[in-house]
Amino acid sequence: MRPLPRSRKLNNGCTTLDKAALHALIRSFLAEDVGRGDLTSESIFGPGAMGRARIVAREPFVVAGGEAVAAEVFWVQNPAIVVADMVADGTRVEAGDLLFTVSGPVVDLLKGERVALNLLQRLSGIATLTARFVEQVQSCPVRITDTRKTTPGLRLLEKYAVQVGGGYNHRFNLADGILVKDNHIAACGSIAKAVALLRRKIPHTLRIEVETDTLEQVRECLACGVDIIMLDNMDPATMQEAVRLIDHRALVEASGGITLESVLAVARSGVDIVSIGALTHSARSCDIGMDWIA
Repeated sequence: MRPLPRSRKLNNGCTTLDKAALHALIRSFLAEDVGRGDLTSESIFGPGAMGRARIVAREPFVVAGGEAVAAEVFWVQNPAIVVADMVADGTRVEAGDLLFTVSGPVVDLLKGERVALNLLQRLSGIATLTARFVEQVQSCPVRITDTRKTTPGLRLLEKYAVQVGGGYNHRFNLADGILVKDNHIAACGSIAKAVALLRRKIPHTLRIEVETDTLEQVRECLACGVDIIMLDNMDPATMQEAVRLIDHRALVEASGGITLESVLAVARSGVDIVSIGALTHSARSCDIGMDWIA
């Protein structure tokens, strides 16, 4: 097992999850799963029954959400549960590797099992997919970022997993920055009009980003002096021409339908940022199990 390189991680204050927000989420997840009680476990085991189990990888992946999330699930369920032998987030593991152990009241271990595994599997899947994208473009000076295409209720955790995989975070929510998208432009009438209206109302400290899908729109952005130009669903050749037109007068972000097969060509076009919704909306959950220790 080896930790991922940390040089590409964004130090934006989200690497350490907010415990209050995390515990509120976990309590809601446990309430959903446990309901009025675990009829099976509580009928078989008394409150004094104690046990121990191993959380084990069933396939290779990058760990995300172990100590930061899954362990917290067990502690929220019962603070007396002991978590040990924890593998650090960002570590690559192989099938059969131990991620951590849990010990404590049997009923509480079983109540926490599914929620802990669901989150650990989901977040590790996101980190693993992100790491694959990052590895594809490691020869280029480009950032791989996520988007707002996250699972409702899980954005805090899914964006954390992107960071663990070596990626960066885009906006967390609509209040995090200005991004003029196609529907803003269509409803307003033009890029120039939208940018002019924004400049009348927003603080001078905020940067303006505009989504474009044609070179003509790129030229309009340059005429308006926008700070970040998003190239949406352009082929690499068109992106390369757009980068030439922009000529360092704005940051350039590529987005839209970017895959593991196409991301290197996109990065080589000269863009600064590649945002990929698939990091969170299409990552496959990893196979992880909880094995009882007799």
